[in-house]
Amino acid sequence: MEREEILKNAALWKERIGEASARWGGAEICAVTKTHDAQTVNCIWDAGIRTIGENRVQELMDKREALNPGFNVQLIGSLQTNKVKYIAGWVDMVQSLDRDSLAQELSRRAQEHNRVLPVLVQVNIAREPQKGGVDEEELESFLRRCALLPGIQVRGLMAIMPLVSDPEALRPYFRRMRGWFDRLRDEGIDNTSMDVLSMGMSGDCIVAAQEGATMVRLGRAVFGARPQKN
Repeated sequence: MEREEILKNAALWKERIGEASARWGGAEICAVTKTHDAQTVNCIWDAGIRTIGENRVQELMDKREALNPGFNVQLIGSLQTNKVKYIAGWVDMVQSLDRDSLAQELSRRAQEHNRVLPVLVQVNIAREPQKGGVDEEELESFLRRCALLPGIQVRGLMAIMPLVSDPEALRPYFRRMRGWFDRLRDEGIDNTSMDVLSMGMSGDCIVAAQEGATMVRLGRAVFGARPQKN
């Protein structure tokens, strides 16, 4: 996709998301950069998008040097513990924290770099067995365990919704996520702040924004279809 078209898409979706999320104070776009090269990704800087999300550690590392250094770079995909060492010193946030072993490794590696790494806890709100995420019943206890780890700070929640033909079918899930976000923020758990609720992607972002997302993750809506790899 050409630069001008990307900029046009970004402006359009910023306006749509802004309108849909107005009652909550607005939602930020995290541009999903999977399979898009750094030159393409850098285009969105001129559209005012400052946060990007990458799914895979290796792809993020391959692009890192060529990306605009001003971007807030976040890891949004499933993260293996043996890959943490490659990103713990420099990514701005990990959105996909979903188990104790990963929390402990993130904390350990972040401390090696003398930093506290912001993280989001991924919630499996629809109980899909093929997806990562903490079940609702375990969410608060998991957050309290994470709060004891010195190298990370939980900054909010993230969810990946089921694939459906009608985004309206997801509204109850988005609403539940916002409920958890508000409830846990009100709990005032030490070393935890509920600042970010990352939910909604290109197909369902409007409903997510209407139901209280503070961040939506848009790939196809901004960049168009993913390039095919040989």
